[in-house]
Amino acid sequence: MTAPSLPQLDQLATPVAWLDAAGRVEGCNPAFASWLGVSARRLQGLAIDELDIENGRLSALLSRLPVHGDALRVHRARLAFPGSSEHFAELWLALREHGGVRLEAHPTDEFPGEDPATALPAALSAALKGLAHEIRNPLAGMKGAAQLLSRRVDSDDARELVELIGAEVDRLAALLDRLMNPAPPREFAVTNIHAVLERVRQLADAEAAWSIKLVRDYDPSLPEIDGDADRLTQALWNLVRNALESGAGTVSLRTRAEHHVLIGDTPHRLAVRVEIVDDGRGVPDDLAERIFLPLVSGRAEGTGLGLPLAQMVAREHGGSLSYRSRPGHTVFTFLLPVPLEEELDNE
Repeated sequence: MTAPSLPQLDQLATPVAWLDAAGRVEGCNPAFASWLGVSARRLQGLAIDELDIENGRLSALLSRLPVHGDALRVHRARLAFPGSSEHFAELWLALREHGGVRLEAHPTDEFPGEDPATALPAALSAALKGLAHEIRNPLAGMKGAAQLLSRRVDSDDARELVELIGAEVDRLAALLDRLMNPAPPREFAVTNIHAVLERVRQLADAEAAWSIKLVRDYDPSLPEIDGDADRLTQALWNLVRNALESGAGTVSLRTRAEHHVLIGDTPHRLAVRVEIVDDGRGVPDDLAERIFLPLVSGRAEGTGLGLPLAQMVAREHGGSLSYRSRPGHTVFTFLLPVPLEEELDNE
């Protein structure tokens, strides 16, 4: 019997397998079979415990999977086809919409020293680096035009918009530099999440193509977090822009405190929850399981890069990105852990 295939995953370089509700392999993409060194047919029907050589660690985690969106991260998992050599990977386990589990592996034995949670997926990296050279010249032109324009404006509102253009050009230029010359992530600094959201709101207000209502629903008592304000702005702006492009008439920016929350497989006493809520068309059913994969988009003109980037930023901050959606009501939830004083003292 031939193992079932999901065509949209066959060309993906990342090893992916899908399990049934009992934790048995229903199928996998060629990259997963190649990684374990066997054919997809020989993997079909194996229980996850037969591949997991850590005494049932993975099967014990299956009951703890988040219902929607972000996956459960398993650090340094060890898998092997029975009788074959073992392989190490960072695993991401997520429930499938129609039952069962999706397993995504980021091998660490092939990329020693690299943290897959902060590394660009191969397809996303190739796509963005291919665009980088073409974007540099227009950015330089925009920067020069903004500087000239700043000498001619005489109203506070116009001056604020010109400063916003200059700041966004600088942010995009820095992003391009990181893509072309990968370096370790910048050291986090104390960050006010509401200041980040206000920057995002400015960007949304400046988008003349849309006429929408932006609602701020902030919890003023929230503590500051450790983070990269530019990266968080990039991620949350991607979420808001997706909401605008979904035909939403109202987009809400909501913040709340979340106590005793599990992010991945790590418990946290306190986290900041940021929600982007819209009344647009919602996530199409056929994209529900693939929405965080690079180059997957529900719009013909879409790049399919915004959500993978947003999820990457969430993981860089030790957080998560998840969603729930139906027509007329979509919520993307960004969870960011808040380090407590005793944790900071131990660093």
